[in-house]
Amino acid sequence: MPNTPQPANINLEEVTAKNTAARHIIAGFATAMPALADIWQYLEDAFNDVPALVTEIIRLSAELKDTRLDRANLLAAARATIAAFHDGEFDPLSYLRDELTAQTPHPGDSRRRG
Repeated sequence: MPNTPQPANINLEEVTAKNTAARHIIAGFATAMPALADIWQYLEDAFNDVPALVTEIIRLSAELKDTRLDRANLLAAARATIAAFHDGEFDPLSYLRDELTAQTPHPGDSRRRG
């Protein structure tokens, strides 16, 4: 299949666990070697970015999954429209219209479909 998505090889739970462990190690080093406080703070600040990045990866992954589903549904509707036209159906564009309506956001909806 030409457009088969490849699953990410990133284990976000493992990333989060490693980040937590590294933060504990840095806290221990900071206590043992306070003269290097600037370095430990720099590392701590870098580690503090990881939870936000993990959250963003999860959000983007969900959005990508939804987008792929919408695209697949729209492609299926386009194919159904072409087939309906060739079959001489009265309103072949109804398949495409219905799918476009289904993918249109409704007021108050957090997601297009629902």
